[in-house]
Amino acid sequence: MKDFNLSYGDWDLYHKGLKDQQRHDDKVQEAIKNNLGHLLSEESIIMTNGQGMVRLPIRLMDEYKLRYDSNERNQIGQGAGGSEVGDVIGRLHMPKQGEGGAGERPGVNDYGVNVSLDDIEAHLFKDLELPFLQAKENGHDGEAEAAIYRDVRTSGTMGNLDKRRTLVAAMKRHIIQGTSSIFPITRDDLRFKTWEDVRKPESRAVVFALMDTSGSMGAFEKYIARSFFFWMKRFLETKYASVKIVYIAHHTQARVCDEQVFFSQCEGGGTICSSVYAKTLEMIATSYSPKRYSIYPVHFSDGDNLSSDNSICVALVKKLTAVSTLFYYGEINPYHRQSTLMKVYEQIKNEHNRFFIFKTKQDIYPALKYFFSAKETEIP
Repeated sequence: MKDFNLSYGDWDLYHKGLKDQQRHDDKVQEAIKNNLGHLLSEESIIMTNGQGMVRLPIRLMDEYKLRYDSNERNQIGQGAGGSEVGDVIGRLHMPKQGEGGAGERPGVNDYGVNVSLDDIEAHLFKDLELPFLQAKENGHDGEAEAAIYRDVRTSGTMGNLDKRRTLVAAMKRHIIQGTSSIFPITRDDLRFKTWEDVRKPESRAVVFALMDTSGSMGAFEKYIARSFFFWMKRFLETKYASVKIVYIAHHTQARVCDEQVFFSQCEGGGTICSSVYAKTLEMIATSYSPKRYSIYPVHFSDGDNLSSDNSICVALVKKLTAVSTLFYYGEINPYHRQSTLMKVYEQIKNEHNRFFIFKTKQDIYPALKYFFSAKETEIP
């Protein structure tokens, strides 16, 4: 009889490559999550309409191994007693980058990974939603059609054949006939699903992207506004099929424009913010009734408005809030000054208003979370 040698192998070794790949993926996802504030303001993505990529530094992953004290001091392997598993017995001081001048110790190895738009959106959009979105009665042109299977019949097209019910019908027939097989299946055994077209109200919304393009809006202010609207547009198009975006730019006058002009135009002149609110109210009255749409005006400005126009803005914002689900105002103020426009807006006490002040590029991420969250969150 031939002898067989049976041995037990550690199968974890065979899965080591897969585990290392999973560790790498986890590191990348963790780095994206921890650096969203930086990634959302990255020009290589914003300026290329999402086609570019950004490199993100990731700590190099070494194999697990014992490492000896780099100070090469004389030590003995003896403790004071009373220690438990998990206790920290010491920490090696590693100077921060740029700290302590020139040194002789080796640094920490980092490597860069390319982060695409899809990688960022996977983390960003999972926590965002349009707050208080409701189903609206939109009429026949705005209702969603759904095919619901309500009945089973003995005639129909083969594409609608219900295989399970067909087999059950054949089995019952053979049992009655006293046979144990379900074959052959006859024409009388066939069962077909039939459907009915059902119209139901659809949650429809319109978002008004309102941007100040006056002369006081410098390069930094316009970059912040366009970066926010870029991610807002990506978020809405990704998560909602029936949300419209209306772009309106203004200085002393407001005008509706297309997406390309909105994100690329460079204008000047004075600032009369009431013009954009009046234009929005006009469009709501003519094309976007609150009975058919959930309305979300989102206005960005630097707060430098004509002083005599502020009281008019307050009156129009109150009217706009009355017909809107939420009204948003983002003010780009890197100089830590108190604008007259924000000062009068803060006096409007309404739960349907959300205001945010931008000071740096990294404020884009907390602003998105604050604006597009169903929960009543505090301003970061």
